[in-house]
Amino acid sequence: MSQIAFDLDIDDGGDHTYTVAELAEAINGALHRLFADGAWVRGEIQGWNKSAAGHIYFNLVDVDDRGAKSTIRVAFFAGAQHGPRERFRRAGLKLGDGLRVRIFGGLDFFAGSGQVTFKMIDIDPRFTLGDMAMQRDEVVRRLVAGGLFDANRRRRLAVAPLRVGVVASVGSAAWADFVHEIERSSVGFRLLVADVRVQGDGSVQMVSAAIRSFGRRSDLDVVAVIRGGGARSELATFDHEDVATAIAMSALPVFTGLGHEIDRSVADEVAHRALKTPTACATALVELVAGFTQQVEQAWAAVERRSAEAIGIAEGRLQEVGVGIGHRTTAAVERSDDRLRQRVARLRVSTARVVERAEQTVRVAEAGVRRVPARIEPEVRHLESLAHRIRLLDPEHTMARGWTITRTADGRTVRNASELAVGTEIVTTFATGTARSRVGETTP
Repeated sequence: MSQIAFDLDIDDGGDHTYTVAELAEAINGALHRLFADGAWVRGEIQGWNKSAAGHIYFNLVDVDDRGAKSTIRVAFFAGAQHGPRERFRRAGLKLGDGLRVRIFGGLDFFAGSGQVTFKMIDIDPRFTLGDMAMQRDEVVRRLVAGGLFDANRRRRLAVAPLRVGVVASVGSAAWADFVHEIERSSVGFRLLVADVRVQGDGSVQMVSAAIRSFGRRSDLDVVAVIRGGGARSELATFDHEDVATAIAMSALPVFTGLGHEIDRSVADEVAHRALKTPTACATALVELVAGFTQQVEQAWAAVERRSAEAIGIAEGRLQEVGVGIGHRTTAAVERSDDRLRQRVARLRVSTARVVERAEQTVRVAEAGVRRVPARIEPEVRHLESLAHRIRLLDPEHTMARGWTITRTADGRTVRNASELAVGTEIVTTFATGTARSRVGETTP
C-alpha cells in the first residue's frame, strides 16, 4: 500500500515563530507602549456583573451612525473602585446597566482568555450627567414640538380626587410612606395600585403601560406615580420618552412623587403636578380633599347664615303685618260699635216719635170715639200692634229672650269664635247683669 507524500520543504524566510505566550506578551507590550499614559473611552454599560471578590465586569458598547456595534470588555477591580465610585455617588449617580459613561484606564491582553480587557481606574461623572441632561433635553424638545409638554397640566382635576390609581413598586418604602400618609388623613380614599418595577430592565415598559391603562379608566380621578429616592442614574426610567409621553397623553391628571429633591425628571416636567416625595404626593391629595371639604362647610355656613337672616326679616315683616291687622281689626270693631250705638240711638228716637204719634193718634181716636165708635176698635188693635213691634225692636227685650252680647276683657265685641283663643277672658252681658269667664275650647 502506497503512502501519501508531503512536500515539507517550506521556506519561512527566517521569520521568528512566536509561541502563544510570546505573542500574548508582545501584544501586551505593544498595548502598554501605545497607551502608556492610559486612555479615555466612552460608551454604554451592558452586562453589569459583580464577582464575590468585589470585582466588577461589564461590556462597554457603542453603536455608530450606521448601526454597527462595537464592544470592549471592562474590568473594574475592587482595589481601584473607592475613589471613582465615591465621586460618582456624590454626583448623585450609580453605576449600572444602561448608563452611558466616560471611563479611564489601560488595555491588557489576557493570554488565558485570548481577550483584550480595558482595566478601568477612573470615571468622569460630568460626562454621564451631561449625557443624561442632553438626553432629557432632547426628549423635552420632542414633547414640546409634538404639543405634549403641557398637555397633562390642561387636564381638569376633580374637586375632590378620592379615587387614585397608584403606579408604584408594592413593598417598597415609597409605597409604604404613601399609604401611611393616606391612612393617617382618615379621608375615604380609594386606591387602585399597579405593581411595577421602577428601575432597571423592563421598568420603562411597565411604568408607561400602567399609566396608559389608568389614564383610560372612568372610575379614577387622578394617577399618582411614585418611587423612593436614589441615585440620579436610578431614576433614568422617569426621563424616558415613553414614560413622559404616557403621562402627557393621559386623560387623567398625573401627580408624580419621585423621591429626588434636587433634580426634576422629564416625568416631573410633563406631569399635572410634581411633588418631591411619595409622602408629599399623598399630602397634596389629602390637602385637595380637605380644601374641598372646607369650601363645602363654608358654603353651608353661608347658606345657614343667609337663611337665618331671611327668616329674621320674614319674622319682622310678619310681626308688622300682624300688628297692622290687629290695629285694623280693633279699628273696625270700634267703628262697628259706633255704628251700633248710633243705630240704637236712632232706634230709640224713632221709637219715641212713633209712641208720640201713636199717643196723638190715641187722643184723636179718643176724641172721635164718640163720633166714630165703630173705628175705635181697629185703631186700638193697630196701636197695640205698633207697640208690640216697638217692644220687639228694643234690645232689652231681645236680651230678655236669652240673647247676650260677648266682649273681650278690653271691651271689643266678639262676633266669631275664631277670634278667641283658649284661655282668653271674656265678658258676657245679659238682660240683667254681666258674667266673666275664660274660653276652654272653641269650635269653628
